[in-house]
Amino acid sequence: MDILAHPWHDGGPGPWILLFPLIWALVIAGFFFLMRRTVWRGRGPWQRRQGYGEQSPLSVLGRRFAAGEIDEDEYWRRLSVLNEEFGQGTKGGAA
Repeated sequence: MDILAHPWHDGGPGPWILLFPLIWALVIAGFFFLMRRTVWRGRGPWQRRQGYGEQSPLSVLGRRFAAGEIDEDEYWRRLSVLNEEFGQGTKGGAA
């Protein structure tokens, strides 16, 4: 019974007690690092990537319309074509 009453025999756990908070700090820091690199930047494995970045056809079309390079009719015509091509538009048949 004396062992259960005094588990460290010399009065304390020694320097090894610092290892446990250090491990937890590394786990928490690793979690935040992983979240910052993936989910919080919108790069999670469940998110679809188109590979265009800032040069996607829709963003280029929007910038050209905002800059006045094309008029409103041309913008809506091209937007409807892009929506159909990228699967955002609805077509009359079964997919």
